Parts: sequence; structure tokens; C-alpha cells
Amino acid sequence: MTTKPRLYYFNGRGRMETIRWLLATAGVEFEEAEYLETREQYEKLLQDGALLFQQVPMVEIDEMKLVQTRAILNYIAGKHNLYGKDIKERALIDMYVEGTMDLNEMIMLYPFSSPEEKEKNFALMIQRATNRYFPVYEKVLKDHGQDFLVGNQLSRADVQVLESILMIEEYEPTVLSEFPLLQAFKARISNLPTIKKFLQPGSQRRTEPDDRIVETVNKVLQL
Repeated sequence: MTTKPRLYYFNGRGRMETIRWLLATAGVEFEEAEYLETREQYEKLLQDGALLFQQVPMVEIDEMKLVQTRAILNYIAGKHNLYGKDIKERALIDMYVEGTMDLNEMIMLYPFSSPEEKEKNFALMIQRATNRYFPVYEKVLKDHGQDFLVGNQLSRADVQVLESILMIEEYEPTVLSEFPLLQAFKARISNLPTIKKFLQPGSQRRTEPDDRIVETVNKVLQL
């Protein structure tokens, strides 16, 4: 019997959420280890030597304990045919994905902003999305002329761009108003069966961060 991937993280999105997205897209069932809620839980993982660089996320998969978000994502994408058909497609996927991860970092850190920084950080997040990142993906879709960002099949680039779109729409619902191709892309990719299932209520997708998860992360990591 194949063991399900086991995820070690907080009960929140953070750096684990894209990993959840890729597993769900690939139709892979996974389970969450006991969510990190105390410093003691985190220190036990450190003492056990499981966290190679003393950081989460960690994923137990295929008899490995993988850390470092990009390494985990690369492995899942490569294993489940979400990483292009050749090295050129992989280079394009990596390029587009790095953009989404830059944007996701801003979205992820926004709830941790101090009250005096929140307004400025919100404006910067929306400005970067609409002036730096989304215009790129809109142009890629136009120039490529396909349903997907790279090649003629779904890749992690499509999944991660969709994830970014949906997260930033939670803060600014009209963010795609100037990007008709991305609007169509969002509708198209959201309706793929495994992704549609992941977007349903009750799935393993985590909700928008709230004050509770911010407090928990700060306490566990002693930020």
C-alpha cells in the first residue's frame, strides 16, 4: 500500500499552500501531520533532525523527508507530469513560477504587517500584481495562443498563477479587470476536475490567514 504524503506545517497557507495545490492538482491524497501550534512541537522536529535547515514546511513523501519549498514543488511537479515535456519548457515554467513566488511572498507576508505598514504594503502588493506580474502572464497567454502558459498541457506554472490570482482577489476582487485573457484562464483552469474539487468548501485548501494564525506563527517561530 502506498503511503500518503504527510505534511508538517501550521494550520494555514504560508509556504505549504502551493504544495497542497500541486498535490491536489495531481490527484494525490495527502494528510496533514499534527499542526504546529506550540514551540515544543517545533523544537521536537528540530531535535529529531527532521528539519534539515531548521525550517518548515517539511513533507514526508516516497520515504524521504523533504524540506525547502522549491525542492518539494520541483519533486512533485516532476513526478506528476506538471513540469513540461523537455528542458526548454521546464526553463519557461521555472521563469513564470519564480514570478508567482515573488508575488506570493508579498501576499503571504501581508497579514504579518504592522498596523502602520499595512496600508502601504497593501498598495504595493496590488501595484506589483497589476503592473509587474499579471501583465506578463497576460502577454504570455496572448503570444502563446494556447489554453496553458507553457506547451499544450497543464503545468505547475498554470496552477501557481491561478493560486496567486485567487489569493490576491480575496483582497482586491477587481484585480483582473484589465486582463481579459487571465480572466478566461482563471475560469478554464479552475474548472479542471482535480482543481475544481480542491476549490470546493471542505477541501484541504487553507483559508485566508487571520489574526489567530499570525499569532501562532509568531509564537512557534519566536518572530
